[in-house]
Amino acid sequence: MTDQTSVTMTHPTDVATERLVRVTHIAKSFGTNHVLHDVSLDAHRGEMLALLGANGSGKSTALRIMAGLETHDRGDVSVPTGVGTAMVFQKVHLVPRRTVLDNVCTGGLAHIPGWRSMTPLTFPTSLREEAMGCLEQVGLSDRAHHRAGSLSGGQQQRVAVARALCQRPAVILADEPTSALDPTAAHQVMELLRDITRAADVACVAVVHQPELALGYCDSVVGLRQGRVAFNRPAADTDLDTVSRLYTADGTPETQP
Repeated sequence: MTDQTSVTMTHPTDVATERLVRVTHIAKSFGTNHVLHDVSLDAHRGEMLALLGANGSGKSTALRIMAGLETHDRGDVSVPTGVGTAMVFQKVHLVPRRTVLDNVCTGGLAHIPGWRSMTPLTFPTSLREEAMGCLEQVGLSDRAHHRAGSLSGGQQQRVAVARALCQRPAVILADEPTSALDPTAAHQVMELLRDITRAADVACVAVVHQPELALGYCDSVVGLRQGRVAFNRPAADTDLDTVSRLYTADGTPETQP
């Protein structure tokens, strides 16, 4: 039987090292399909880390394991006690008929009494004020009372980021946040995630399809190839030739520490 290890919480003193996520030698299979093999990485406070790789390399599976949305078969995923995580999905999952503000408020429902979360009519003023602050951070406070469905794709992704911020996370996990956007909007969303990572002093791990966006906006990059780590290094020390080998038949993974 496979040895299954769940997401664990570590002692708060780990925060002093500024490591907010530690992934250690995780493996994951779906039946006979071995998706991840011995993957390790760390995400630190104030750092934006990109996961790169071809389709099927295990990027989204690794991210979903960090978020607790998938279990892993072996290894460990740990975060300090009390550290919250928020997910920004490829599909934004906004309620199009609700206002932008109402959608952002849903990110903070865990912080209010249950009966106040039943309908936007009962959302407390404090939650609405906090949500407005999150919209200000993403540059959309002027659209707060617009219907979410009236916004462009890039604007909707910004609303999704604001909703994640309303969860008060220390770790933001973003799964292909730019894949459905035009080039201009994609750059804007990556710039937004980078700026929030630094200004809010959180850790951000993002699955990114476009290598130039990862190298241009992220601090570190982890390249996955057939479920294994091919490289794990600062973005400044990585070039497009190195990344391109993730998508060819003869790339060779580095040995994990």
